[in-house]
Amino acid sequence: MIKNNTVLYFGSFNPIHIGHVIIANYVLEFLENIKYIWFIVSPKNPLKNNIIDYNIREIMVKMAIKNFEKMYVLDIESRFYPSYTINTINIIKMKYPTKKFYFLIGKDILCSLKKWKNYKLILSENEIIVYPRLGKFNIPIYHNVKKIIFLKNAPIIDISSSFIRNSIKKGKNIRSLLDNKVWNYITKNNIYN
Repeated sequence: MIKNNTVLYFGSFNPIHIGHVIIANYVLEFLENIKYIWFIVSPKNPLKNNIIDYNIREIMVKMAIKNFEKMYVLDIESRFYPSYTINTINIIKMKYPTKKFYFLIGKDILCSLKKWKNYKLILSENEIIVYPRLGKFNIPIYHNVKKIIFLKNAPIIDISSSFIRNSIKKGKNIRSLLDNKVWNYITKNNIYN
């Protein structure tokens, strides 16, 4: 039995919110043999605009997961631009050959995966864990897929980072959606205002 199963959780985390942490914790607690979750903060997503500085987002992720002993930030993508998931996954596999990795994404991301660079390789060479999202999604028919695990009983978290950013711009108090340290960091430094 492989005991070093690690989940790679890629994202902009702009900002990280409680939904991200709840999903990560669910995977650790309810999927068998998962040892760690590695958060990988994307420096600049080629498919997204208006992303704040990588270092600020990485600081917030570290704050949000500080009290979770099996969650870590893997600072690997900050060196590459543009950062493509397929390249990062391959580098991680070469760097940690004794570990088995899973790739964690939302159902919405699975539906748009065809926009990603070398998405066919991502699907054929990696086991993917998919967490549920609200709404109807037409999942394309993917061929040559290694393995996709759907988290059918996972909590559905209907929070988005864009909602949080827009709410902060409007002066709304949404501290309940963020780790308290992250909320204090955002307000103290006027991030997203």
